Amino acid sequence: MSAGQIAALIAAGAFVLLVVLVAIPLIKLGRTLDEATIAIRKAHERSDPLLIGANDTITHVNTQLERVEGITANAQAVSGNVSALSSVFTATLGSPLVKAAAFSYGVSKAIRARRKAKDGAEGKHSRRGRKGSGRS
Repeated sequence: MSAGQIAALIAAGAFVLLVVLVAIPLIKLGRTLDEATIAIRKAHERSDPLLIGANDTITHVNTQLERVEGITANAQAVSGNVSALSSVFTATLGSPLVKAAAFSYGVSKAIRARRKAKDGAEGKHSRRGRKGSGRS
Protein backbone atom coordinates (compact mmCIF):
# COMPACT_ATOMS: atom_id res chain seq x y z
CA MET A 1 0.00 0.00 0.00
CA SER A 2 1.22 3.35 -0.87
CA ALA A 3 1.29 6.44 1.30
CA GLY A 4 -1.56 8.02 -0.70
CA GLN A 5 -3.81 5.04 -0.09
CA ILE A 6 -3.04 5.05 3.64
CA ALA A 7 -3.80 8.77 3.78
CA ALA A 8 -7.07 8.11 1.93
CA LEU A 9 -7.99 5.36 4.42
CA ILE A 10 -7.22 7.66 7.37
CA ALA A 11 -9.25 10.45 5.78
CA ALA A 12 -12.15 8.04 5.14
CA GLY A 13 -11.99 6.81 8.76
CA ALA A 14 -11.94 10.37 10.03
CA PHE A 15 -14.92 11.21 7.80
CA VAL A 16 -16.87 8.19 9.17
CA LEU A 17 -16.00 9.23 12.72
CA LEU A 18 -17.15 12.78 11.94
CA VAL A 19 -20.43 11.50 10.48
CA VAL A 20 -21.04 9.32 13.56
CA LEU A 21 -20.28 12.20 15.93
CA VAL A 22 -22.66 14.52 14.04
CA ALA A 23 -25.35 11.84 13.65
CA ILE A 24 -25.77 11.28 17.42
CA PRO A 25 -26.83 14.89 18.21
CA LEU A 26 -29.03 14.94 15.11
CA ILE A 27 -30.83 11.78 16.29
CA LYS A 28 -31.30 13.27 19.77
CA LEU A 29 -32.56 16.52 18.23
CA GLY A 30 -35.03 14.54 16.13
CA ARG A 31 -36.37 12.76 19.24
CA THR A 32 -36.69 16.11 21.06
CA LEU A 33 -38.63 17.57 18.15
CA ASP A 34 -40.91 14.50 18.12
CA GLU A 35 -41.61 14.90 21.84
CA ALA A 36 -42.27 18.63 21.37
CA THR A 37 -44.67 17.85 18.54
CA ILE A 38 -46.53 15.34 20.72
CA ALA A 39 -46.71 17.83 23.63
CA ILE A 40 -48.07 20.55 21.36
CA ARG A 41 -50.66 18.17 19.92
CA LYS A 42 -51.80 17.13 23.43
CA ALA A 43 -51.99 20.73 24.57
CA HIS A 44 -54.05 21.58 21.52
CA GLU A 45 -56.42 18.68 22.17
CA ARG A 46 -56.84 19.67 25.82
CA SER A 47 -57.28 23.37 25.07
CA ASP A 48 -60.45 22.89 23.02
CA PRO A 49 -62.64 21.93 26.02
CA LEU A 50 -61.04 24.70 28.04
CA LEU A 51 -61.83 27.28 25.38
CA ILE A 52 -65.38 25.97 25.02
CA GLY A 53 -65.84 26.27 28.81
CA ALA A 54 -64.43 29.80 28.77
CA ASN A 55 -66.82 30.71 25.96
CA ASP A 56 -69.78 29.34 27.95
CA THR A 57 -68.65 31.28 31.02
CA ILE A 58 -68.38 34.52 29.04
CA THR A 59 -71.86 33.96 27.61
CA HIS A 60 -73.25 33.43 31.11
CA VAL A 61 -71.48 36.54 32.42
CA ASN A 62 -72.88 38.60 29.55
CA THR A 63 -76.39 37.38 30.40
CA GLN A 64 -75.90 38.38 34.03
CA LEU A 65 -74.55 41.79 33.00
CA GLU A 66 -77.65 42.39 30.91
CA ARG A 67 -79.78 41.61 33.97
CA VAL A 68 -77.72 43.97 36.12
CA GLU A 69 -78.09 46.66 33.46
CA GLY A 70 -81.87 46.26 33.65
CA ILE A 71 -81.79 46.46 37.44
CA THR A 72 -79.66 49.62 37.40
CA ALA A 73 -81.97 51.21 34.85
CA ASN A 74 -84.94 50.45 37.10
CA ALA A 75 -83.07 51.79 40.14
CA GLN A 76 -82.29 54.97 38.24
CA ALA A 77 -85.97 55.36 37.33
CA VAL A 78 -86.99 54.80 40.97
CA SER A 79 -84.47 57.37 42.22
CA GLY A 80 -85.83 59.87 39.69
CA ASN A 81 -89.37 59.19 40.89
CA VAL A 82 -88.33 59.60 44.54
CA SER A 83 -86.63 62.87 43.70
CA ALA A 84 -89.74 64.14 41.95
CA LEU A 85 -91.93 62.99 44.86
CA SER A 86 -89.73 64.76 47.40
CA SER A 87 -89.88 67.93 45.30
CA VAL A 88 -93.68 67.71 45.20
CA PHE A 89 -93.81 67.06 48.96
CA THR A 90 -91.53 69.99 49.68
CA ALA A 91 -93.55 72.27 47.42
CA THR A 92 -96.95 71.29 48.84
CA LEU A 93 -96.29 70.57 52.52
CA GLY A 94 -92.82 71.90 53.21
CA SER A 95 -93.63 75.58 53.10
CA PRO A 96 -96.79 75.36 55.25
CA LEU A 97 -94.98 73.15 57.78
CA VAL A 98 -92.13 75.64 58.01
CA LYS A 99 -94.63 78.45 58.49
CA ALA A 100 -96.50 76.47 61.16
CA ALA A 101 -93.25 75.68 62.99
CA ALA A 102 -92.20 79.33 62.86
CA PHE A 103 -95.65 80.41 64.11
CA SER A 104 -95.59 77.92 67.01
CA TYR A 105 -92.05 79.03 67.91
CA GLY A 106 -93.18 82.65 67.89
CA VAL A 107 -96.24 81.89 70.03
CA SER A 108 -94.17 79.94 72.58
CA LYS A 109 -91.61 82.75 72.70
CA ALA A 110 -94.40 85.31 73.21
CA ILE A 111 -95.96 83.21 76.00
CA ARG A 112 -92.59 82.91 77.75
CA ALA A 113 -92.01 86.65 77.42
CA ARG A 114 -95.49 87.36 78.78
CA ARG A 115 -94.95 85.03 81.75
CA LYS A 116 -91.60 86.63 82.42
CA ALA A 117 -93.14 90.07 82.26
CA LYS A 118 -96.00 88.94 84.51
CA ASP A 119 -93.55 87.49 87.05
CA GLY A 120 -91.59 90.73 86.87
CA ALA A 121 -94.76 92.81 87.45
CA GLU A 122 -95.66 90.85 90.57
CA GLY A 123 -92.17 91.63 91.63
CA LYS A 124 -89.52 89.76 93.38
CA HIS A 125 -91.19 90.70 96.69
CA SER A 126 -94.03 88.30 96.17
CA ARG A 127 -91.62 85.45 95.79
CA ARG A 128 -89.58 86.53 98.77
CA GLY A 129 -92.69 86.80 100.77
CA ARG A 130 -93.57 83.27 99.91
CA LYS A 131 -90.18 81.96 100.81
CA GLY A 132 -89.77 83.99 103.96
CA SER A 133 -93.32 83.56 105.22
CA GLY A 134 -92.44 80.39 107.04
CA ARG A 135 -95.16 78.32 105.40
CA SER A 136 -93.88 74.89 104.69
